Amino acid sequence: MQTVTLAERPDLAAALDRPDLNPGPEFVRHDDVAERLWDRLETGFPEYQVMLLDEGRVVARGASVPLCWQEPDVDLPDEGFDWALSQAVDDHDAGRAPTVAASLLIAVVPDRRRQGLSTAVAGALRENAAARGLSALIVPLRPTLKHRYPLIPMSTYAGWSQGGGEAPFDPWLRVHWKAGARILHTCERSRTVTGTIAEWEGWARMDLPSSGEYVIPGGLSPLSLDRHSGTGHYTEANVWARHDIGADAATQTSDIR
Repeated sequence: MQTVTLAERPDLAAALDRPDLNPGPEFVRHDDVAERLWDRLETGFPEYQVMLLDEGRVVARGASVPLCWQEPDVDLPDEGFDWALSQAVDDHDAGRAPTVAASLLIAVVPDRRRQGLSTAVAGALRENAAARGLSALIVPLRPTLKHRYPLIPMSTYAGWSQGGGEAPFDPWLRVHWKAGARILHTCERSRTVTGTIAEWEGWARMDLPSSGEYVIPGGLSPLSLDRHSGTGHYTEANVWARHDIGADAATQTSDIR
């Protein structure tokens, strides 16, 4: 297995657009901020786009961005994913020196899942950030199983443990926890998606006959639909995690439990 960045292998740029390396429900790809800025990952931050190659084939990827963050962890904002992406672009355009990296996506192709590659990508992103002199890798985590419990507040869900022990209930939170990350607080407005009723019916693959709250496939929270305005709004909470780099890594603890 070989680890490379897009800066080292710009010829692999097309692989980052493959559906199998962009998992998740269709509507998350229409996040209001990501629709405007996602292309900047390739053009502005190629050295932060990590890929795992197996005999030349991209089998996993990690998308990250550098940003300037020097405040306490407790102040990491509610906007989560949207904030990290927009702040990275603002910092880059303003010439501000980054202090941390934020991981925005980790994806593994279907035939290589359950082989530890997501953990390997998380480690590669952390090592990449360390090699660039940054102090931490922060992550607005999208929990794997939260879509099964869309009516449960994220702050409650994130505090669930596996079998009554210390390990988080959610598998994706558990991956990062086992890798030494501190599971911090929730970011209640991490992702926002706005669309027309027709767009939402296509993304959710279901009829939406009236105004109201809908549980949609893959949604971590309900969709709010307003027939009068003809639009639907979806706001998703995520969970902040922090992988410290260097000497601080040995002192990591959880802020949720």
